[in-house]
Amino acid sequence: MKAAVIYHKGEMPQYSEIPEPIVKNENEILISVKAAAIKHFDKARASGKHYSTKNDKQITTVIGGDGVGLLADGTRVFALGISGMIAEKAIIDKNRMIKLPKDIDDSIAAALPNAVAGSAMALRFRAGMKSGEIVLINGATSFTGKIAVQIAKYYGAKKIIVTGRNEETLKSLLALGADEIISIKQNDEQFISQLKELHYNTPIDIVIDYLWGHTAELILSSLKGDGSFTHKVRFVSIGAVTGDKIQLSAENLRSTDLQLSGSGLGSWTKDEMKLLFSEILPEMFVLAANNKLKVETQNVSLIDIERLWNMEVADGRRLVITI
Repeated sequence: MKAAVIYHKGEMPQYSEIPEPIVKNENEILISVKAAAIKHFDKARASGKHYSTKNDKQITTVIGGDGVGLLADGTRVFALGISGMIAEKAIIDKNRMIKLPKDIDDSIAAALPNAVAGSAMALRFRAGMKSGEIVLINGATSFTGKIAVQIAKYYGAKKIIVTGRNEETLKSLLALGADEIISIKQNDEQFISQLKELHYNTPIDIVIDYLWGHTAELILSSLKGDGSFTHKVRFVSIGAVTGDKIQLSAENLRSTDLQLSGSGLGSWTKDEMKLLFSEILPEMFVLAANNKLKVETQNVSLIDIERLWNMEVADGRRLVITI
């Protein structure tokens, strides 16, 4: 079969012919893959830079952690891969697959789950979001950020504040449910001043952060108290696009009712993961199938994997390999 294969950690994937994977137990199923998204997570794992790969051995690997495919009886499912999913065939765990609505496109179904995990899990389980709360999404112009805006709105956010660098894409978020936009291209003083004014007039309950780095420092700085009573803010780190480390003032922690947490592999409980597959993802697939959740993809062929691996996809779309 054809597949996207990495022969040595850190190298580019190659379009290669390899043997089909073999089912080893009753919980495994062989599927014909139809679509698989290329995500920051996949690229980080392939490079060996993601924290989940620290103990991985240097072996030949088919890339792609999840995707959409057909069972032997023609049933179309989204599933997590036991073997790599950017391939014509893959092994999946039958306990981690979801039957798809008939009206959802393969590429949309492949692109959506990672973004749902990177937004809904943070909102529901780390932030404990309640209807009527005010949410700030830092880095909302990415694919996952766009999905986060829509899910926060669906979960009942009273007001959604978004930050980003691409001003045209920022403005487009207003049509998806955002209420206020903050450009991270402005200088630090302007950024902090705008955020402080918004927080003063409509106190922020939740920060969903995809950037970390300098913008996270600015947001935390703008929340710093002066010794009087403060509004509780739940800050959830999901990504680190602009840097893995920050400087955090101890005064931030002492002067503010601040809850700082992260959302990602290792932070979710088994019960939360079960809910992701039994409730959250099926609900989001139905919303997308009914055009109530906007998902934008750029579809490419498996044969072009080497040429397109490092391709920058504009306007917050997701690159999807179709097979």
